[in-house]
Order: sequence, then structure tokens, then C-alpha cells
Amino acid sequence: MNSIARRDRYEDIYGAFSWNIPARYNIATDVCDRHADADDTRVALIGEDSAGKTWTMSFRHVQRQANRLANLLVSLGLQRGDRVMLLMVQDPWVAIGHIACWKAGLVSLPCSVLFGPDAVAYRLDHAGVRVVITDSANLPKVIEARDKAPSVEKVFLVDGADAQAEHLDKALEPARDAFTTVDTGADDPAFFNFTSGTTGNPKGALQPHRSMLGHLPGLEFMFEFFPQPRDVMWSPADWAWLAGLMAVLMPAWYHGVPVVTSRAMRFDPDQACALMARHQVRTALLTPTALRMMRQVKDPLAMGVDLRVVLSGGEAVGKELHEWAGATLKTTINEGFGQTECNLVLGNCASVMPVRPGSLGRPAPGHVCAIVDDQGRELKAGEIGHIAVRRPDPVMMLEYWNNPKATAEKYIGDWLITGDLGSVDDDGYFWFQGRADDIITSSGYRIGPTEIEDALTRHPAVMLAAVVGVPDPVRTESIKAFLVLRKDFVASPELVEEIRGFVRERLAKHEVPREIEFLDALPMTTTGKVLRRELRDAEKKKVADGGGA
Repeated sequence: MNSIARRDRYEDIYGAFSWNIPARYNIATDVCDRHADADDTRVALIGEDSAGKTWTMSFRHVQRQANRLANLLVSLGLQRGDRVMLLMVQDPWVAIGHIACWKAGLVSLPCSVLFGPDAVAYRLDHAGVRVVITDSANLPKVIEARDKAPSVEKVFLVDGADAQAEHLDKALEPARDAFTTVDTGADDPAFFNFTSGTTGNPKGALQPHRSMLGHLPGLEFMFEFFPQPRDVMWSPADWAWLAGLMAVLMPAWYHGVPVVTSRAMRFDPDQACALMARHQVRTALLTPTALRMMRQVKDPLAMGVDLRVVLSGGEAVGKELHEWAGATLKTTINEGFGQTECNLVLGNCASVMPVRPGSLGRPAPGHVCAIVDDQGRELKAGEIGHIAVRRPDPVMMLEYWNNPKATAEKYIGDWLITGDLGSVDDDGYFWFQGRADDIITSSGYRIGPTEIEDALTRHPAVMLAAVVGVPDPVRTESIKAFLVLRKDFVASPELVEEIRGFVRERLAKHEVPREIEFLDALPMTTTGKVLRRELRDAEKKKVADGGGA
């Protein structure tokens, strides 16, 4: 077993855990076949049709469809290690597609529907994808992207047919619903996700089958000893995002817990609360941005929302959000930390350790984390350095696809360097300071944006905030804040001064933004992370064009 033991103290949970990674392992067996074989009726997915009627799908149905798809892919000549792209929203065929690929020894490649043709083409070509499974809404971008991706041989549509794409249902008609899962090693490639592109071009992080087991202790810890009776899982996070796939969908299926699907392209807080209430969602992964938007919902509990625990991450969760969740949702936010290359390695479990708002928590069972300098030396408490994870670690990627240079640069000795800066306190709690390239250097101070953003969003007018350093001839950089206001608030010079004074009361003088600009929306990655780089680059361009800072 790679599950955590239930104990009353963090130290006992961490100390009692040890990895048990078998030499031969296939994800599909663990997350699908064993449930399907044990109980024909066990529910895997819950969703709603276009009329709002609820449907359910059993593990047995998933298994049969995955077997048929695996047979189809093999019949096309795909061989172990070949890549298949899954380009849809939270569609059952995405989940089935992953299972089918793993059964056949293929490598699945989830891709977000938010990407345009150029981004899709880059991923198709870079990964050498042979087959694409998509839907009618995304077919045009696939057709356009295919011109730049000669490796693509077949495109299947899950909801129709086209001159350039075959209807998947029709193609599956002759396929048998029995398939013998190939014998794969724990280190054999299973899937890969592209990094979110917060710094430079996205890289393909190739993940092995063991990654499933590597995710379990962190997921179980941060979801308060998951699973618990009546647990139902949901997240608006696209399954193309590693967090959606491996911190929601597959760990829930590993434990036989139903997952709610939703296909909304944009997060609507009222609709999200209504969905969670209808399907009695007990565990949810919600980004800090989504939680801040949910503050606009008047009374989630009256709607029927009954969350046992929320896992959040991607950006720091501040004190204000923790307080709001406790008071309004009557639930706990456990903040977790990880990245595409090495996920769920730090986190909180409120029932066994005090949550310190804004902290990333402590190392999840099985993972060894530290703050290190540029030479890989561990730093003392309070010193800012790289947040790092020691290898070997089952949740760690195999490599960046076809990029040995970037793979080598990801490590300093045996430490995987996350690219995030942080510190650790005397009690072993980790604190995020920002991306290495997000750190602001002003008047000799090194300033992380997170604490300032947290202070800004505590002001009643502010819904979202992003803080960057902009060129300053005297200070090197000065602090500029970009804000999205809540409804019923109007931007004005008076509001700027009020917000600046609000921050001044809470933070050090050198952390108060010198400039504040109001925006309708912040630039974000498809995973809901603020792209401070875009804001910073725009400000640099202004200076270069003579506009000043």
C-alpha cells in the first residue's frame, strides 16, 4: 500500500509512511479494472445532459469502452510508447481515453480546449502525436494545427463525423470490449502534461505509471484522510491540467470515489455552488481565484453546499480566504503545493497540524523537501531560496520530452528545483515567496508578490490582484499592483489612495505599491495561475517605448 496511516500527529503520519512501488505496474488496473471487476454497478462518473438531467457511468462501462478503444488504437498500428492527444473539456471520453492508452501501453497527452491552433500544433508536433480524439467544437483548430504536425495520422470525433475526422462510435463498432492490459513497468511512460508556460515555452513533462502511486499520500493527506464515507469529488479544473487529472480524477478513481463532471468554459461561482449542492460534493479542488469569486455568492450553505474539505493551490491562499471558508462554507481549506514535474509534495492537513494561513504546509508523507541555494545547499530557517524536492521520488517526472538540456537544468545534484522561491520556518512550515522571476528587487529589498496580493484582496473592493516589479531608475524596480474590482465598486483616484493606505496599515512601508492600475481581467494560464510575466513585460515595453514606468 502507498496510502497514509491515520494518526493524530503530523510527525507520526510522516514517520510511519514508506513507499511500496512494485516493479511492474499499470495505472488502468488500479483506477478502473479492479473496481469494475468487483462491482458492475459502482459509479465512476456523475454528470448532467444538456437538459440538466443527471446521468451516471459505472466503472464497468468505462472499462468496456476503454477496452474497445484500446483495441481500435492497436488495430491502427499504434505501438507501445506512441502518443494520443485528448482534446476535450471534462468529457467521459477524456477519462476513457486515458485508461485505453494505459491499457495498450500508449502515452496519453491531455490538451486544454482553451489553446488556439498554434498552441495545439506546437504540442502535436513536439510530442509526435499519431492520433487525436476531440469533439466538434475543437475540430477546426485540430484541422488547422494538423498542417504543422505531420505525425498526426487519425482524428476521431466523439460527437459526430466530418470529412477530416471519423466518428469514434462508428470506428468502435467492430472493436471487442475485452482487452488484456499490457505488462508495463512502474517507470514506463504513461502520460505527459505540458508545463503551464509561466516561464518561456511550455515543456512536456513525461510521467511514468508510478506517478499514480506517487500522488496518493499527498492527496489523502490534504483531503483529510481521503476517502471518507459519502465522499464525492469535483473540481472545475480541466482534466488537461495535471491537478485536474492526478489530484482529482484518477486518485478518486483509485479509491473508487465518484467524480462529478462539468463542462463550463468559464467559472461561474453561483453555478459552481449549485452543482456542488445538487450532487452533494464533499471534496473539491478549487484555486484561490475560484474561491475569491465564490465570495460573491450570498449563502452557499443555504443552497445546499456541504463541503468536507477544499484543496487549493496554484497561488498562495491568504488569511482572508481561510477565514471566509471557515465562516461562510464551514469547511477547511488545505493548501497544497506541487507542479507539473513533481506534484502534491507540500501541503496541509488541518486535523493533525495547525494551518498557518498563507503557508504551503509541510512535506507530504513520502516526500523530502527543503529550501536550497544555487549550489544545492540546504538553507536555515527564514532564509529565502529554491523550494526543492529530493530524488528519487515516485511522483517525479521522468524527463522533459526531447529536451535533455532542460531536464538537466531542472536539478541541482539530487534536488529538483521547482522554480519557486520560498522559506521554511522553525516548525518546518514552507512559505511561498514567488516564482524566481517574480521576485521584485526594490531599494535593496527582495520582495515576493504573494503577501502584498493577499493584503490587497483583503480590501472589500478588490476581487483579484497581481503585483509585479516595474523598472525604476532609482529603486531598480518599484511595485505596481493590477486589480480587478468586485461588483458595485468603481475605479477612482480616491479608491487608489484608500487601497494604498489599507496595505500600508498591514505591511512594511517598502511593500506598499507605488502604482495601482485597474483591469477588467488579469492574464492567466489555462490552469488559473496569474501570468505576472505578461504584466511585467508590458510595463517594460512601455519604458522601452518611452512611456515611462
